[in-house]
Amino acid sequence: MIVVTGATGGLGGTTVEHLLKRTPADQIGISVRDTAKAQHFADRGVRVRQGTYEDPVALRNSFAGAEQVLLVSGNDPDADMLGLHRNAVEAAVAAGARRILYTSQQGAVPGNPYRPSDIHIATEALLDDSGVAWTALRNGAYGPLDQVLGPWQRTGVIAQPQDGPVPYTDRADIAEATAVVLAGDRAFDGPVNLTAPNAVTFDDLAKIASGLTGHRVERVVLDDEQWVAGQIAIGVPEQMARLMLTWYQAARSGYFAEAGPLLAELLGREPRTAAERLATHVAA
Repeated sequence: MIVVTGATGGLGGTTVEHLLKRTPADQIGISVRDTAKAQHFADRGVRVRQGTYEDPVALRNSFAGAEQVLLVSGNDPDADMLGLHRNAVEAAVAAGARRILYTSQQGAVPGNPYRPSDIHIATEALLDDSGVAWTALRNGAYGPLDQVLGPWQRTGVIAQPQDGPVPYTDRADIAEATAVVLAGDRAFDGPVNLTAPNAVTFDDLAKIASGLTGHRVERVVLDDEQWVAGQIAIGVPEQMARLMLTWYQAARSGYFAEAGPLLAELLGREPRTAAERLATHVAA
């Protein structure tokens, strides 16, 4: 039995879809906040149980019988995410899971200024102390490119803080590789990186975007405080703007620069590149 948390979200749900191509449905379970939103999985034979990181008792029930548990990391900046992750790890151990997999983040190492890194580092430490085999999938940045590039199609300008090389990774590729790891015979112990094959900068992406659109897309480097002020002016809460700023600071310091081959190896093909993702976005 493989149990997946967060299965009504983008990453968890797509992972379950790929698992269904590799594993009998009656060997897949999911733990979700709202079971009604997972009816489409229940209709296909997946075991659906209610369980959230806030409720350890329900979580242990949703993990019952699991050989492997995939813990999809939380992302609420206002919550005690480490405490919630501790609940999830302890519930998986109590349920008798033989391996816990956790969706961590590339660059989850001491010194990284991107604040969520601290939560991933601490959660990996919890896993290491759990007494259970564990794998931390340190995923490359897989959010929408416009989230970090800004409204470049409308303005013709990528006006963001100074960045650095990042192997921007397709979430669908991450989900498929996660299913391959869960359903396969090969065990990965400790942290492993899952990233696109090459790291690119905003300068690179501006050139790619220029070629795709047929007109020049300019790269403008904004001062950090100027960028924060601009974000606040368009309605982004200051706390959120400053949190996102730490991502750019980490990128420029090289914390996300390394691109590895494992994702391609697991997929059996080359992952989608940032250039391909931009091309799809432009075409749409």
